[in-house]
Amino acid sequence: MGKLTSTLVGFIALSASLTHSKVLENLEQLDSAKESYDFVIVGGGIGGSTVASRLSENPRFNVLLIEAGPTNEGVIDIAVPAFFLNINSTYSWGHVTTPQIGLNNRSLPYNQARVLGGSSSHNGMVYTRGSSDDFDLWGRVSGDRSWSWKTLYPYFLRNEKLVPPPGGRDASGQYDPQFHAIKNAEQSKEIKFNLDVNSGKPSGLIWVQATIGNGERSSAAVGALGGKVKERPNLTILLNTHATRVLPSKESRQLDIRTVEIVSVSSGKKTTVTAKKELIVSGGAFGTPHLLLNSGIGDKKELEDVNVKSILHLPDVGKGLSDHLSFQVSWSADDVVRPVDTVAALEEWQTNRTGPLTEAVGHQLMFSRIPPNAPLFKEHRDPAAGPNSPHIEISLLSLGPRVLGFVALLTPKSRGTVKIASNNPLDKPLIDPGYLTHPFDLLAFKEGIRIAKRWYEGPVYEGYITNFLGPDPDTLPEREFDNALRAGAGTWWHPVGTASISPKGAKHGVLDPELKVKGVKGLRVVDASAIPYVPTAHTQASVYALAEKASDLIKASW
Repeated sequence: MGKLTSTLVGFIALSASLTHSKVLENLEQLDSAKESYDFVIVGGGIGGSTVASRLSENPRFNVLLIEAGPTNEGVIDIAVPAFFLNINSTYSWGHVTTPQIGLNNRSLPYNQARVLGGSSSHNGMVYTRGSSDDFDLWGRVSGDRSWSWKTLYPYFLRNEKLVPPPGGRDASGQYDPQFHAIKNAEQSKEIKFNLDVNSGKPSGLIWVQATIGNGERSSAAVGALGGKVKERPNLTILLNTHATRVLPSKESRQLDIRTVEIVSVSSGKKTTVTAKKELIVSGGAFGTPHLLLNSGIGDKKELEDVNVKSILHLPDVGKGLSDHLSFQVSWSADDVVRPVDTVAALEEWQTNRTGPLTEAVGHQLMFSRIPPNAPLFKEHRDPAAGPNSPHIEISLLSLGPRVLGFVALLTPKSRGTVKIASNNPLDKPLIDPGYLTHPFDLLAFKEGIRIAKRWYEGPVYEGYITNFLGPDPDTLPEREFDNALRAGAGTWWHPVGTASISPKGAKHGVLDPELKVKGVKGLRVVDASAIPYVPTAHTQASVYALAEKASDLIKASW
């Protein structure tokens, strides 16, 4: 398995090749009549790719991985870290949210990947695990203490490998090896330098750790499925194929679901594939509830309203969506623009995988808790999972005479839903994240902006930062600031929680602690939809750990 990083982390990078492998470009190449599969995995993102890799380590298991999108290989905008914002719509689902009441009825484009590797082939490559409290919360929510920071920590380590930054730069002092000259941090009482964001205590000014290796993006498609993995005779990867429904067995008295209906993206050809052991859904926080609801698994009344026959009343499918929202503020600075010569930089990258194109989001980020004496805590209970969980992430970008700050709320109280609009499984889901529908979130953004302001008020920035340009919650009238926030906030594309784990026997939730769909035999979910609350981190690391644990759970069952 794989490779993460320059400023850190990495799935072992292995060159990937379609030449000597069972990678099928379309459904027409699949002969399901001649070959049977022990495990069928729907979705080739982080969850599906990791599980496919781990299960196919056992030569006795025959594994089929189905991905709706094309291969990631040969796409320069995917491979070059700095080009991630250039990735075209071929590799995206093209989702758009419903009009958001909390955002002045704006609908936001939602950039979810449709390509092998899923969002790990499409994201900003930041690798942060979150706080130890986040994962201990999973244990409390699921009623199973095997979900905790302590028990998941070995799974983080399993799929990581520290690799040096491009060009051989010495990264000493930018991470703490046991968990795998920043003057303003030293003088700031609020935000201290944190040697390693992935220690379980992420708060502070941190060096970015990223899923980049040898100057290239290291996605799940590269790390989990690269090199000799694709050459395994017991692993088949089927591309450009949509899963439309999961289907119950007609031969079992208990609801037994191991069959998936699939359709070719190009030709519309339709067929079914049945797993002998388990069907594993890894469609992500939108794709998984969309598939389950189209299959008749969800709230019975809501399904009947769109003429879908209910086969299992599981009302929490598609509920509990949480995500990270971000808002931009800016400062004026005494500096000049230093543009990158993209042509020369690309030539350097193509020659030896070094230079400015080997990074995506800069070198440093800040994580901070809102001060405990902040007025909002007199009105609202602190939603953080514990004292190690930051409320706010701030990323800073210098553009010469202007400095941008992106303030993200990591602990939102707002919740949303994923629903279906019709009984046509090829119609897009209705995605309603419910942004800024809880009053805590609006107040928390104001506190986050104040934290960012205080950072640049330090003496180190005298003569560099000349003015705060806002929007400023301390000078604008409340209504004017609130309107600016609602008009300008955008998503960081970190959705979770739409098929959440919960205790065995509990009527709420969608999955039991072993990630099995409640009330169903043979069907398991392994992706971000299982995560009950959005972690105080960029979500890919959490999904990698979840998928590693899921692989062990599945192996133990068989």
